[in-house]
Amino acid sequence: MWTYEKRLQYPVNITRTCPKTASLIISQFGGPDGELAASMRYLSQRYTMPCKEVGGLLTDIGTEELAHLEIICAIIYQLTKNMKIEDAKAAGFDAYYIDHTAALWPTAAAGIPFNACEFQSKGDAITDLHENLAAEQKARTTYDNLIRLIPYPEVRDPLKFLRAREVVHFQRFGEALEKIKTDLDSRNYYYFNPEFDKAMLKHPL
Repeated sequence: MWTYEKRLQYPVNITRTCPKTASLIISQFGGPDGELAASMRYLSQRYTMPCKEVGGLLTDIGTEELAHLEIICAIIYQLTKNMKIEDAKAAGFDAYYIDHTAALWPTAAAGIPFNACEFQSKGDAITDLHENLAAEQKARTTYDNLIRLIPYPEVRDPLKFLRAREVVHFQRFGEALEKIKTDLDSRNYYYFNPEFDKAMLKHPL
């Protein structure tokens, strides 16, 4: 169970209407490296993580990603809540408006809808943690790109906060990977078995 605290993890107070900016930031809602994919990835992976401590970390970070999703949605909502038809047309946001008006709906900035292929849950601890390390770096890059493109401080500030958290998550997953390597029984994970490696060199598949 979760206890929901009714405030954003970082405040969002946007005073301008700018659907063009919203159409870019929406990628961190439903894009391939967005917060929706991250939260689903980690909260799914935790069940098959063999180390309880790392499973707990996935729960913690997955829960925080839900908080980040809420920040992104708040930004998009505030950028579009006073949007007029003319604003949507001028920003190229009119196609989205046709289907969703100003409702929040997960899609990438390129217009590709979110689908379950955008998060991975493999059931192998090493594979999943490497996936997570890459995911956090891809999310950081997306935030870097948004911060470069968006000139408004009231929008950039929460994005900078979210970017910083991606870096922290990357560090925590790196630590988790080292713990898994130490804790796992090498007999069950052949790629840490020197004898298997030697045999593979002599008799590759």
